[in-house]
Amino acid sequence: MMEKGTVIAMDLGGTKLSGALFSREGELIHKTVTLLEERAGSEVGALLVQQLSELETYAHKRDLLIRSLGICVPGISKQQNRTVWAPNIPGWEAYPLYQEVKAGLSNPEIPVSIESDRNCYIMGEIWKGNAHNCRNAIFMAVGTGIGIGIVANGQIINGSDGIAGALGWMALDHPYSSQYDSCGQFEFCASGTGIVRSAESFLREGMFSNYLDAAKLTTREVFFAFSQKDPLAIKVIEQSIGYWGMAVANLVSIFNPEKIIFGGGVFGPAIQLLDRIYEEAAKWAQPISIKQVRLEASALEGNAGLTGAAYLAFRKEFLP
Repeated sequence: MMEKGTVIAMDLGGTKLSGALFSREGELIHKTVTLLEERAGSEVGALLVQQLSELETYAHKRDLLIRSLGICVPGISKQQNRTVWAPNIPGWEAYPLYQEVKAGLSNPEIPVSIESDRNCYIMGEIWKGNAHNCRNAIFMAVGTGIGIGIVANGQIINGSDGIAGALGWMALDHPYSSQYDSCGQFEFCASGTGIVRSAESFLREGMFSNYLDAAKLTTREVFFAFSQKDPLAIKVIEQSIGYWGMAVANLVSIFNPEKIIFGGGVFGPAIQLLDRIYEEAAKWAQPISIKQVRLEASALEGNAGLTGAAYLAFRKEFLP
C-alpha cells in the first residue's frame, strides 16, 4: 500500500538545485543536490525536470504517493502568467517554469506551486524552524543580495506583482549614488558583496590591515579579521551593524513582527552580532514594537528553502 501525504520539494538557487521528498509530518525522506555548472535558460529547466523525474522514480520504488510539488526559485514567481524572473539565471527573465514542470510530471494532475526563495524561507521557519507558530514574522536573507520574506497575520505578503520583500533597495542613507542602481543602497553597503566592497574601499584609501589583501578578499576573511580585532575589519563590520540595525528598526516599526529570523551566507558568521544589531535597532525603532520582537538565527540553515517549498506543497494539498 502506498504511503499517503508525500510531497516533492525543490529549491533552485543561483549555483545549485536541491530536491527532496518530505512526509506530511515534515520529515525529510530523501534529498538530492545537483550543481548548475554554468547552465542557462532552458538547460536549467531541463535539469529541474530531470531531477523531478528521478525523485518521482525514487518515490514510486518505495511506494510513496506523491500528492503535490512545491518549488522555491531565486527571484519572482509571477502568479498571473505563471512565469519566473530569476536574475542570477541567464535567460530567466520570464521563464515558463510552471508549464515545463507540468509537462514533465508523470502525473500532470499533481498540483504545482512556485514561490520566491524569500517566501519559502519564512514558510519553512514557521512550519519547522525558529518562527514556529508565529503569525507575524520576517526572514531576512543576507548573502550576495538581501531580501526578506514577510508573514503578516498568517499571510504571505507578496505585493501587487510579487516584488514585496526586495529589501536591498531600502534607502538608509543619502545622498543617492548611481552605484546603487543595480541593487539598491542597503544591498550595496551591507550584503556579503557590500562587506567585501567596503573593505576594498578602505584598503584603497590606504587604511592598513594585518589580515586583509584587496587582491583576494572574501566575506569570510573579513569576519576572520574582525575576530582578530583588525581595525579595518572592525570598521567594516560596525558599518554593517549600523545598516542592519536601521533595517530591523524599519521592519519592526512597519510590521510589528514577533520574530525576525536571519539566514543566508552572511548569517553565518554574523549570527554572533544579533545582540549588537538589536541594540542598534532599538535606537531607531518604535519603542513598544522593538521590545516585543526577537532576533534569531535560522534553525533550518541550508534546508530552509526546501522545507518552505514542502510546506507550500502541503498547504496546496492539505492545509488551510
